[in-house]
Amino acid sequence: MEDDWRLTNQELYLTGKTLYFIKYRNFSEEWDHKHCEFCWEKFSEYDGDLHEGYCTQPENTPGAYWICPECYNDFKEKFKWKLGPSN
Repeated sequence: MEDDWRLTNQELYLTGKTLYFIKYRNFSEEWDHKHCEFCWEKFSEYDGDLHEGYCTQPENTPGAYWICPECYNDFKEKFKWKLGPSN
């Protein structure tokens, strides 16, 4: 796993974080998507993109980090994530 292409020093800011499984909402017309911190899968309200995933903040805010369900499952043990309440 250490040579997984998705690992790019995220341990510096994501280790031990509490994550919340929430629905993605656009912040504004100018800021309409986010990307998974690992695989860069796109979160948005548009068809074809992810509409929910794991977020570092219980409310969808501009500074939040997003993680897709697949990367969450792949890295949850390595990063020792805790789950907060879902919305």
